[in-house]
Amino acid sequence: MDAKTKRTLRECAAKYETRAFIEGDPSWFMHQVKGKRNMEATAFVASSLSFGSRAQFMPKIQRLLDFAEGDMDRWIRTGEFEKHLKPSDGACFYRFFSAATMNSFLRAYKRTMECHGSLGEFVKGACAGNAVKAVEAIVRQFRKEGSSGVIPKDAGSACKRVCMFLRWMVRSGSPVDLGLWAGFIDRKTLVVPLDTHVLQEAKRLGLLKSASASMSTAKKLTAALAEAFPEDPAKGDFALFGYGVSGASVKSPDCGR
Repeated sequence: MDAKTKRTLRECAAKYETRAFIEGDPSWFMHQVKGKRNMEATAFVASSLSFGSRAQFMPKIQRLLDFAEGDMDRWIRTGEFEKHLKPSDGACFYRFFSAATMNSFLRAYKRTMECHGSLGEFVKGACAGNAVKAVEAIVRQFRKEGSSGVIPKDAGSACKRVCMFLRWMVRSGSPVDLGLWAGFIDRKTLVVPLDTHVLQEAKRLGLLKSASASMSTAKKLTAALAEAFPEDPAKGDFALFGYGVSGASVKSPDCGR
């Protein structure tokens, strides 16, 4: 990576990793609740539905938080979600997730809480401080508990939503990310959440040549971003977001300036 690209990425990250970033972003929900376990549960549920159009998935996340009366952890832990999302209900909840699909997901989450205390405690015991192992553990756990459709079936896919959740949980000292798991996962091991938009901007910057959204590609992108952010490669997620939003990829090599 040349010096100009590094400067562009660092400028974009500094410009967009601010409190203002939260508005309209799914990370907004975890900042609206109190208590570490509740923040963790709200973040996990919010991240799991964060795909497609924000105009469509943000109201769905809000609907769940309304069902939970602001306490997602309690709502799941006590099984109250069964009142709102029944296992026999095939009606669409969001996109290709039915109410029954959501029920299966939340049941798997509840069982994880019952066995380990919280998702964080489960991951802590399974990841050996490594975010990639954390992704693999979460995918494996939800598949084992019978959830299908919400959490990816395997960690060979980009697992964008799980990686985004881990960024929220692990990065500390950020106005956006919570850092609740900073004590047991090294931020250097985080994988950048990879979707079509991020892939497009990374290719325009010359950081990637591959066009496939896979975990292998996400790791390659993370390694490239580590050249600009060696201690915190996931900070590059904000840089690529800002690079695209600012129009830098079209207007200028320097974050829209």
